[in-house]
Amino acid sequence: MHPILIRIGPLTIHTYGFMIATGFLIALYLAGRQAKKEGISSDRIMDLGFYILLAAIIGSRLLFVLINADHYFQNPLDIFKIWEGGLVFYGGVLFAVPVAIWHMKKHNLDIWSTADIFAPSIAIGHVFGRLGCFFAGCCFGKTAGTLPWGVIFSDPECLAPRNVLLHPTQLYESGGELINFLILISLRKHKSFNGQLFMAYLLLYSVLRFIVELFRGDTERGYLIYPISVSQGISMALFLTAIIGMVVLKQRKIKPQ
Repeated sequence: MHPILIRIGPLTIHTYGFMIATGFLIALYLAGRQAKKEGISSDRIMDLGFYILLAAIIGSRLLFVLINADHYFQNPLDIFKIWEGGLVFYGGVLFAVPVAIWHMKKHNLDIWSTADIFAPSIAIGHVFGRLGCFFAGCCFGKTAGTLPWGVIFSDPECLAPRNVLLHPTQLYESGGELINFLILISLRKHKSFNGQLFMAYLLLYSVLRFIVELFRGDTERGYLIYPISVSQGISMALFLTAIIGMVVLKQRKIKPQ
């Protein structure tokens, strides 16, 4: 749609990066505010947030590069062109989680209560991240025929196929994550054990992502076993993990602080 937000001489600000930064700052603010309410140092949460961001960017890029190894083997410098898109959210999750656990243990933060603090923030941050994808044209959908809400990308710098009616999969996921955010905020008031919000987020997102994948058109992300994409395979594993996690944590009867 509008991949370039501002271009003044040699200065170029990509809408994709701007939206990701906006989402991160909003997410971190909300997490810090909730931490204060629960008597946890907001400074610790802020530090943890930056570690998570760095790990998520590295992990999401690494998974995309591995899936498209042939291209990046021939064009190694393209690995660093993250402004062109190519960040797989699940790669970020898989890399950020162990980094976050390491940081929480180092600073004596309770893992599950801290994860619950971040759960709604992850969702709202992802809302803005997918809006960034929409503006950049990455993560685009399949052709949409005569779909009334289909979108046409025409900007020559966008990453989606141009002048073709496509499913707005970026908006599907952004809207879905907004709903997830509202559900988690509501669930927080009725939380019965630590880890409940985080597991609920994993559950909600895995379902959302599996559905959105049905309409994605960027097939270079790879398939686990056709027609199951890599992300759908991870979604199924994440769904089962969330179910098991909820059962185990509830049985342990970890009381919320």
